[in-house]
Amino acid sequence: MQNSETQKCLSKNGESLLNALNFFVSSVNTLCNKTIEDTLITIKQYECARIEYDAYRSDLETLAQMPRTDSNTVRVDDAQQNYQQHKEEFEKLRSDVIVKLKFLDENRVKVMHKQLLMFHNATLAYFANNHQALETTLKQFNIKPKSPTAPIVAASWLEK
Repeated sequence: MQNSETQKCLSKNGESLLNALNFFVSSVNTLCNKTIEDTLITIKQYECARIEYDAYRSDLETLAQMPRTDSNTVRVDDAQQNYQQHKEEFEKLRSDVIVKLKFLDENRVKVMHKQLLMFHNATLAYFANNHQALETTLKQFNIKPKSPTAPIVAASWLEK
């Protein structure tokens, strides 16, 4: 009878621990595969926007140094519009990257702290609850657990 109760307790507590572990893994997975990935995608977009911005800036500088003619003036105006458009996109992505990195840094610490604390508490509760069942089982079989303050028994002559 006692064995079945112990098994039920282990099973119940094991399921609770498994649920806590699944939640922990899910939260860390979200942090790693979604939040960090989103930040990396934004950084890649920022890099591409910087390259395009530099290219249009270089084109504008080259066209601005050419002699002023009607066709060159039109080309300079087009280059100026392209430059301005890509500059705005570049600056927007730069601010997005700054915000996302700051948010990621804050979120990473908060999420990991919260999840590790929950994981620690769940593990502690699991072993604390099962410890009571283990003590009951040990008493049933007249096994006395060694206490840390118990004197060390001298080794037998066979062990020497």
